[in-house]
Amino acid sequence: MINLKTPKEVVDFIQKEKVQVVDLRFMDFPGIWQHFSVPAHEIEEDTFTDGHGFDGSSIRGWQAINESDMLVKPVPESAFIDPFMAAKTLVMTCNICDPVTGADYTRDPRNIARKAENYLKSTGIADISYFGPEAEFFIFDDVRYDQNERSGYYFLDSNEGRWNAGREENPNLGYKIRYKEGYFPVPPTDTLQDIRSEMMLTLEDLGVPIETQHHEVATGGQCEIDMRFQPLLQMADNLLKYKYVLKNVARKYGKTVTFMPKPLFGDNGSGMHVHMSMWKANKNLFYGDGYAGLSETALYAIGGLLKHAPALLAISNPTTNSYKRLVPGFEAPVNLAYSRRNRSAAVRIPMYFTSPKAKRFEFRCPDPSGNAYLTFSAMLMAAVDGIQNKIHPGDPLDKDIYDLPPQEAARVPKTPGSLRRALENLEKDHEFLLKGDVFTEDVIETWIDYKMNKEVLAMEIRPHPWEFAMYFDI
Repeated sequence: MINLKTPKEVVDFIQKEKVQVVDLRFMDFPGIWQHFSVPAHEIEEDTFTDGHGFDGSSIRGWQAINESDMLVKPVPESAFIDPFMAAKTLVMTCNICDPVTGADYTRDPRNIARKAENYLKSTGIADISYFGPEAEFFIFDDVRYDQNERSGYYFLDSNEGRWNAGREENPNLGYKIRYKEGYFPVPPTDTLQDIRSEMMLTLEDLGVPIETQHHEVATGGQCEIDMRFQPLLQMADNLLKYKYVLKNVARKYGKTVTFMPKPLFGDNGSGMHVHMSMWKANKNLFYGDGYAGLSETALYAIGGLLKHAPALLAISNPTTNSYKRLVPGFEAPVNLAYSRRNRSAAVRIPMYFTSPKAKRFEFRCPDPSGNAYLTFSAMLMAAVDGIQNKIHPGDPLDKDIYDLPPQEAARVPKTPGSLRRALENLEKDHEFLLKGDVFTEDVIETWIDYKMNKEVLAMEIRPHPWEFAMYFDI
């Protein structure tokens, strides 16, 4: 781990440590890390203020080709040595700016997160907001998929998948994880301990503190590695490192990682439960003497999340596949309610933390397919709106939702059933995101247009393999 804070420290480090390559990274609009590299001698102190030019016309959701020139400005404190490159490579996260005006680019997701943090401070509600995502993922041994005019299929495989219990492996040793029983058998049933440990230790070497790692519920390689909570922007930065490290460690072992929410039918999907708290003057504003040890401020924040959740999910659950996970029966948080115990509620208050410093709530709807900068920023804006407008969340849902009488269960609001529906909700309800110019109308319009045309419609117009099973003989 290195700890650089200024442009001069970065330049001195490059020279002292004989860095050969500097990799400049930034986030595209939907949420994939992008990069280009320069020889180390190209990085000077002026680079951090003047920026480095590049063509932004091919970046998803960004500029048109006639206004494509953009600038990246490296962030010194983001620097780390890439553990996977053959040449000694220093990586820096960058902010995106307009080369003509010098202004921060409104569609740069990292810029939105920076504005969200600044807006929170400007309200006087809190100085800082902490986020702790629990990003689940699958490690597979083989992945194949294709879609064309006359065929479409996918094929996934994992050596520990239950479906391989009868496969000839010469020898098959029989330790295959039963469906929904992957939480937490020891090795040899859990075959991924060493890989997860290497992922965990690599992240710690890069300055990302880890709390725990373990196998998750689903068969076939579902796992989780939990990062220690951090402020919004820093946690979003860390989540990019998290995905990068996990994918590259897996590749080293001849395996692959996916953060797709629902790759397997009939078993648990991958969520990203996000823990959240707000602090002012070193005091946790969510601790109090109300329900489950929460303060009135925390309850209002929950009220804002629940009120805006149908729109918020268009950002925090931004893929068509996200809504294959958000269905009843898989511990999925489909009920727009809050509870200290009920894991099917959208907001849960963990009760195994009793310290005032540890009090927080957990928004359980998000999944790891999203853009972390946008997800955390949208969550913060919804929570702030709840506090500002004193939106009380009503009574908690502490009953088992599956034991409720049908009429009572029907009164509990549910998450949207599709990305299309979530985007329609976002179109109607996004004023709370525009406060402080955090999100802009252009950002919201571009997000809805991109997701609707590039993903929703693209999915809806293609035949699905299961349609042949249901309809070919009609």
